[in-house]
Amino acid sequence: MSRLSLSSMDHDDVKLVQDVNVNYAAATTARGLGVLTTGIFIVGEMAGTGVLALPRAIVDAGWFGLPLIIVGAFMSGYTGIILGRCWTIVKERFPEKYGGHTRYPYPAIGSEAFGKLGSYSVRFCVNATLFGVSTVFLLLAADNMQTLVHSSKLVFCVWLPIIAVCLVPLTWLGTPKDFWPVAIGAMGATSIACLLMFIQILMDIPEEPPSHTSPSFVSFFIAFGTIIFAFGGHAAFPTIQHDMNDPRQFPKSVFLAYGIIVLMYFPIAAAGYFVYGDAFLDQNTDNILDVITPGGIQKTVITMIMLHLVLGFVIVINPLCQELEEALGIPLHFNWKRAVLRTMVVGLVLFTGETIPHFGAILSLVGGSTVTFLTFVFPSLFYLRLNATEDPSGRWEKRNLSLHHKIIHAEIILVGVVGGVASTFSVIYSMAQGGSQFTVPCYVNATAAHL
Repeated sequence: MSRLSLSSMDHDDVKLVQDVNVNYAAATTARGLGVLTTGIFIVGEMAGTGVLALPRAIVDAGWFGLPLIIVGAFMSGYTGIILGRCWTIVKERFPEKYGGHTRYPYPAIGSEAFGKLGSYSVRFCVNATLFGVSTVFLLLAADNMQTLVHSSKLVFCVWLPIIAVCLVPLTWLGTPKDFWPVAIGAMGATSIACLLMFIQILMDIPEEPPSHTSPSFVSFFIAFGTIIFAFGGHAAFPTIQHDMNDPRQFPKSVFLAYGIIVLMYFPIAAAGYFVYGDAFLDQNTDNILDVITPGGIQKTVITMIMLHLVLGFVIVINPLCQELEEALGIPLHFNWKRAVLRTMVVGLVLFTGETIPHFGAILSLVGGSTVTFLTFVFPSLFYLRLNATEDPSGRWEKRNLSLHHKIIHAEIILVGVVGGVASTFSVIYSMAQGGSQFTVPCYVNATAAHL
């Protein structure tokens, strides 16, 4: 880490800054996430829901959805690296504020870039995204359990509270560095699931090619939201980066993670599109596990995905809980207040899942709105702002970015805003029209069943 400028400080100020730098170095060394472990955390957080929903997204977007996956991965990976640079800049400029443990690093970046407006905007988007992703994980877990366990009583809406209760104790864990084996388990389970799923898709190749419905404006931008969601792990990136041994190495972890994720996503998305086609529309499902041929491979894949969803739920909901604990003044160490708060958060996730029991609707809605801002808009916007500012006292100077870098970031922001608005409108329009994104709440069905 670059040291603060000492030229204009007296002896006591120099001693203070040196102590801060030494203490920060000792603190970062004490933490245990390396480049490889951090990359695995990113994969464990992101991969899973995307690989199940992308084939349907390609059907909705048409063949153009395939290159869109690559473009989305590249842009998302690039802004992930930019976000990591933003956090490094903030830590270098303000070691006295962010040298120790920081529960809310992404909002801190927004605060140093645009003050309270930046902080509040990020807080809202991060919390909404993590809450939405947690709900998607819960809904997918219930959907997969219904497919795995055939029972007239244990239906989808019944599985939701059962799984939520089982997840509650796992959410009581502290921060990412406290449960790094969870990330390894999540990535391993997804890798096995993708390999087996790809084998089953190849076994399902029909003699006649399937039909493919031409995409509409609404279906295309619903697919856009799904694809962005699949690469939208930025809400938790700074929290994971903050627990690294050397946060400056975060770009290497992002590069590693996105390489692995693309190897998981693209073969399944392409094969699912060309093999099944409009079968997703005929069965009105976003989950490829509902389309592949039932059998031993399907059950094994569901089991592996269930393992990922359970472990991924723990990773995703953690930053949201830390944010709430910081606001309520709950201590870092384990205590009954943490247990109660995180149990209540899971309960609210459960209620949302019971209200909108269609994971594709939440996935596309969150992907087209808050995830788009966290993935495309905020990283580039904050990076431009941080580099353009200088400290009046001379502690740091502004950094002059080249014109082509500024153009690249401006284009990323434009794509994020236009695509996000169109995607959000498309999902809301589809739900309002009673389309495939609309599903009656579980408790409405339960009430009707008793009448």
